[in-house]
Order: sequence, then C-alpha cells, then structure tokens
Amino acid sequence: MKKQLMALTLMVLSVSFVNSQAFTGQNDNKFQVGANLQNNGTGINISYDLGIGDNISVGFSSTYLLGVNEALLDNIDDDLDATFGNRFDLKARFNANLGNVINLDENFDLYPGLNLGIHNFGGHLGARYFFSEGFGVFTELNVPLAKYNSDDHLTDAEKLNNQFTINLGAVFSL
Repeated sequence: MKKQLMALTLMVLSVSFVNSQAFTGQNDNKFQVGANLQNNGTGINISYDLGIGDNISVGFSSTYLLGVNEALLDNIDDDLDATFGNRFDLKARFNANLGNVINLDENFDLYPGLNLGIHNFGGHLGARYFFSEGFGVFTELNVPLAKYNSDDHLTDAEKLNNQFTINLGAVFSL
C-alpha cells in the first residue's frame, strides 16, 4: 500500500510538471503569428498580449497583406491602388480571457475583445489551445464595428482592412 501511494504521488507530480495553461493572469505573455484570411487578400498577422489582471490582457496586433486578388474585387474596371497604407494595419487590443471563468479545459482560452486600429474600431473573438507550456494554436474572428472612412462607398483598397477577417496560426508563451 505504501509503495502504491508513493507511485501515485510521483505520477501526479510528474504530470503536473508537463501541464500547460492557456492564460495565467497578470504578467502572462503571449505572442501569436499566423495567416490572415479575408476577401480579396491574404497576409501575415502577428500579435502580442500581456496579462494585466486575472482575466484581462492588453496588447497589439498587426497585419500585412502579401497577396491581393484583383480579379475578385467588386469593380474590376477600377485600378486597385493598394499602397502600403492599405495593406498594413496596426491595432491596440483589449481581451477578456474567459477560459478559467467559464471552467474550460485549462489548456484552452476563449477571449472576446475590442481593438482600435489605424483603419477602424472593431471587435474580435479568439480561441487558443496549448499543447505544451509554451506552444499552441490560435484562431481569431475579427469584425469592424466603426470604419474611419464613413463614406457610403469605400474604395476597393479601403475595403481590404475594413471587413470580416480570420486569423489562425501558432501561439507561444513567453
């Protein structure tokens, strides 16, 4: 009985050392890199989040569109003048990390949030799953809530960063 109790204790301790956690609260650092998918373009997205409370994090997100599909645009006759400013976006972000609030698996975090960028004010819903203490995968759904250009007709280039987007990729705990 004593040997079995000792073996069980060692097994529980060894498993606890390989356990990962999606969000640990204050001073938790997450870096994400992945693909940005949207109508008429694909690109790369990076983001960084810093935990400032038990369930709150702040950070930034940046996207650069590498490929723009001109054939799929609404007005093919118009020239697409997708300058660097149209392809690049930078946003400050605020997340409410809800994984432990709604009692999800500790390796999984669900985080709705708001972002304020150079093209719009928007919201996002993200999810992270960690396979180990430092590595996992993420996905985010982003939607603009208020566009800075309030004209009824946005140019095709202005539409690039003012639409529903999906980000997916790898997340790292720093």
